[in-house]
Amino acid sequence: MKRMGMIFRAKANKALDRAEDPRETLDYSYQKQLELLQKVRRGVADVATSRKRLELQLNQLQSQSSKLEDQGRKALALGREDLAREALSRRAALQQQVTDLETQHATLQGEEEKLTLAAQRLQAKVDAFRTKKETIKATYTAAQAQTRIGEAFSGISEEMGDVGLAIQRAEDKTAQLQARAGAIDELLASGALDDQSGMHKDDIQAELDRLSGGTDVELELQRMKAELAGGTSGDRQALEGGQGQAQPETQQQPQDTPRFDKQ
Repeated sequence: MKRMGMIFRAKANKALDRAEDPRETLDYSYQKQLELLQKVRRGVADVATSRKRLELQLNQLQSQSSKLEDQGRKALALGREDLAREALSRRAALQQQVTDLETQHATLQGEEEKLTLAAQRLQAKVDAFRTKKETIKATYTAAQAQTRIGEAFSGISEEMGDVGLAIQRAEDKTAQLQARAGAIDELLASGALDDQSGMHKDDIQAELDRLSGGTDVELELQRMKAELAGGTSGDRQALEGGQGQAQPETQQQPQDTPRFDKQ
């Protein structure tokens, strides 16, 4: 069970590490710091509000104390010592409250100053963290882009790996089909397989057809030569015959001419 728990934690840590994006983590940390800063500011505002309330109470008590002092003087001037004593007694009680409120006011003022200083320091840290966060995010993005470009060039990325596998599978299938086609042609040529369509011929038949085709061409060529030779000899005979008939006419013409002269 201990080993299984260790394996489970290791797998979970690996999965979380793979799913974690440092940029998102930095943004989340920055958001938490802003929330903490906002809480500190609210604390400062609450302390300042309490201090202001104490100041209002002090002002009221001091006003009442002054009023009781005036009332005591007036009562003493009128000969009412009892009323003057009562007024002074009340004033003494108010002075005790004023002293207590002044002590609380000083304490709250000190807390307010501490919280204000802490808020300022926290604000400075948050600003510095924000600057560093943006720098780290930009560096991480650039490194990630550079890594992807390098993987794409080297062909080890997942996308390029899938493309490479697809090309390899296509080349393998093409080579397999070419080999199968060549094997079928060899089997048909050797006669091991029969061509059911009658379109395929073996090597012997192809050679015989070629020779017979060549013989036919030669025979046709000889026939055309013979025709041309026969036509040429006929033309020659016609020309020779024409010349033979033309010679007697030329011979008879001189005989006719003298006959016309006699008349």
